[in-house]
Amino acid sequence: MEKSLKQIFDSVVKFDLDSIHADVTKALGEGITAQEILNDGMIKAMAEVGRLFEEGEYFVPELLVAAMTMQKGLDVIQPILLQNGIKSAGKVVLGTVKGDLHDVGKNLVGMMLKGAGFEVIDAGVDVSPEKFVEILKQSADVKILALSALLTTTMTNMKTTIDAVNNAGLRRNLKVMVGGAPLTEGYAKEIGADGYAADASKAVGLAKSLIA
Repeated sequence: MEKSLKQIFDSVVKFDLDSIHADVTKALGEGITAQEILNDGMIKAMAEVGRLFEEGEYFVPELLVAAMTMQKGLDVIQPILLQNGIKSAGKVVLGTVKGDLHDVGKNLVGMMLKGAGFEVIDAGVDVSPEKFVEILKQSADVKILALSALLTTTMTNMKTTIDAVNNAGLRRNLKVMVGGAPLTEGYAKEIGADGYAADASKAVGLAKSLIA
């Protein structure tokens, strides 16, 4: 059992896209539960990937491929987790704000959050404030709204989105986190966000702290 979980851990950390599906299938065949595979294989692996990124041993490309590897393994166990009613770490609505078509950072944050056990609803790119409000109204129990922007010309739409969410009365139990190249901690506070993450690794830690 330990050997199979270690193999899953290693496959994610070393981004072995070709082996992860077989590794997870083999572990399930040995009687290891989907929850154990998620917690002791994948989530631990993504935490290690995050540590390597923070220490400068991994960079964004490595983060991205590790997250893709984890997602490929997650695809195998997700139906089982849903069937068993496994509770997620929390539900997150994620999207790039109106006028901005960049999605690499958003996608990486989404995959890292999934790797940490969060349920992620990806709203896509160029998302209007009204669309975010609509998605939040339709999705029960959302804990976090995560907004992304890569352009200085579109980051102002983060405030417009936050204002729209506030005006719709949806902020009571909802935390808002923001990220993107032109942002700063100060700007996040200025527009009424609950937190700012400089990269995908920090976004996971921030998300956990916001709903702790």
